[in-house]
Amino acid sequence: MNALQAQPISNTNLAHTPTQSGQYLTFMLAQEIYAVSILNIKEIIDFGYLTEVPMMPEFVRGVINLRGRVVPVIDLLARFGKGATPIAKRTCIVIVETDANDQTLKSQDLGIIVDAVNEVVNIESQDIEPPPSFGTGIRPDFIAGMIKRNNRFNIVLNVKRVLSVEEMTAISQSTTEHPSAKPTSVQS
Repeated sequence: MNALQAQPISNTNLAHTPTQSGQYLTFMLAQEIYAVSILNIKEIIDFGYLTEVPMMPEFVRGVINLRGRVVPVIDLLARFGKGATPIAKRTCIVIVETDANDQTLKSQDLGIIVDAVNEVVNIESQDIEPPPSFGTGIRPDFIAGMIKRNNRFNIVLNVKRVLSVEEMTAISQSTTEHPSAKPTSVQS
């Protein structure tokens, strides 16, 4: 084959984390339904007082004191680049345990702000479709799969990518080194 000829594109090279059968917590975020394996969930708490931490990326809303532990709270909507989650009556924080990819980092508990928690559903692996490569409004590597329920698709999040401690640490260090990278609001 001539080096200049077009080669067929294969979807087998796309990064995809296979999603397993099991129970998934579904929740609302900006009128979309998302799902996370309950194996990652530690608990769900009411949205309460957050302590803001200066010089953090916009998607880190602050930290909470959870039984004496400091737990960073991530605004998923902001993490997806869609602005801040408005706080309402049903807004809550889902505490998720993340595994560190790097051996030097330990697993980390993180809180994620969601509009509302829906339910825990049992899903079989054959009911989970591979993620689309575009058109979802969030980074494709954040999606582990798609579940069709009630004539609607639920997005199964790839917790290791969405809440990657390593990536968020790098973004935080970039924000600290280049404070102008984080927009600031000007009060009149």
